[in-house]
Amino acid sequence: MTPRSFETRCLRLPAVTKVVQWEGTSVFKVGGKMFALGGGFAARSGGYMFKVSNMAYAMLIEHGIARPAPYLARAKWVQLVGNDALSDSELATYLAQAHALIVAKLTRKTRKELGLAPPA
Repeated sequence: MTPRSFETRCLRLPAVTKVVQWEGTSVFKVGGKMFALGGGFAARSGGYMFKVSNMAYAMLIEHGIARPAPYLARAKWVQLVGNDALSDSELATYLAQAHALIVAKLTRKTRKELGLAPPA
């Protein structure tokens, strides 16, 4: 997935904002909480970074598709070994899941303010 496609996929998700931090890294957030990183630091140190479930964390690392993300591994973030380590559709699915994981941790009030449905 190209950096432009990555950004577009992230910004298509509900209530997402983008800020540029950390040496030009695009940081995608929902409710003020990060769910994906691209470009800048992420690009120089490998591939895209995003939040994953415990199972996805283990699977992606075990299969050599990703590694624990620098500074974020304890929160179950991965960094792809390259931006093309996953197909576009697979990466889009992981980004949607990363978004959902963060939305689920937001307060009911914040979800309501952002127009997001409560977690299933």
